[in-house]
Amino acid sequence: MKSELYLTDLESKPQALADLAAALRTADPWAGLPQGVDRVLFLGMGSSRYAAGVAARRMRAAGVSTFAEYASAATALPPAKGTLVVPISATGGSRETLDAIGAYTGGPSFVAALTNQPGSPITRGADLVVEMRAGEERGGVACRTFQHTLALLLALESRLTGRAHDLPALVERAAEATADLLERRDEWLPLTMELLDGPHGVYTIAPAERLSSAEQSALMLREGPRRPADACESGDWSHVDVYLTKTLDYRALLFPGSRYDEQAMDWVRERGSTVVTVGGEVKDAATAIRYVHDDDPDVALLTETLVAELVAAYWWSAH
Repeated sequence: MKSELYLTDLESKPQALADLAAALRTADPWAGLPQGVDRVLFLGMGSSRYAAGVAARRMRAAGVSTFAEYASAATALPPAKGTLVVPISATGGSRETLDAIGAYTGGPSFVAALTNQPGSPITRGADLVVEMRAGEERGGVACRTFQHTLALLLALESRLTGRAHDLPALVERAAEATADLLERRDEWLPLTMELLDGPHGVYTIAPAERLSSAEQSALMLREGPRRPADACESGDWSHVDVYLTKTLDYRALLFPGSRYDEQAMDWVRERGSTVVTVGGEVKDAATAIRYVHDDDPDVALLTETLVAELVAAYWWSAH
């Protein structure tokens, strides 16, 4: 992994998204799915599982029985007709995911592999291959592929639920939002790095509907600069992470949107913790990072991790 190439990967996000939007206008990547899908199983690890967890929640809310599993789990759904299995791996070579799909290829389930590497091991035996179209991540860190995984899982949601959604337009807005954050980084990044640079790491908080933003952000801070970082769901924070504010120099990146944000902020105020918000303003946060289209939750889902990714890139370079 190389910090300077990771930063270049981040800076190329807007163009990669624009290219993905153009491809989505041309064809539905999930057009090869069979009729009669009544259950969906996502399999993945790391960033792939983060994206899958949010997608599964959205699809369940729309009435589709959907599960997101660790590919490393000893058991999952049994193979069955009507079950769509979607193994996700940017490299196409994640050992756990390759092990997991062996139970499904060649059986009654339909397997649709989602990968950034057509022809990679994950595609062998798959009934359909969906390409992420994120380009080569030369920095060795899943950043564009995470963003594209989310977008393509939104496309799957649209196909299976019939939800009216101009996905290419959404991806274009996410490209604009991403470009806005990149172009204005000199305005917000130095202060954000200073506020989050504490002795006890960074904590990331997001609503369940966008939990992947907190999970991916924490991973980027661990993977690049090797900083302690952990993610928490906004409502659950008051049950599991609030205790840390009493004993640590607690510094958090908050992705607003939960009805329980204010409950968490009550403790933050009382204990003098530091919170930086992304995409919205919360009373008594140390600063708020805004960007174009940040009032659209779907744009936020595809965009907001860039804040932590850039913090990670610059901290990593400083090493």
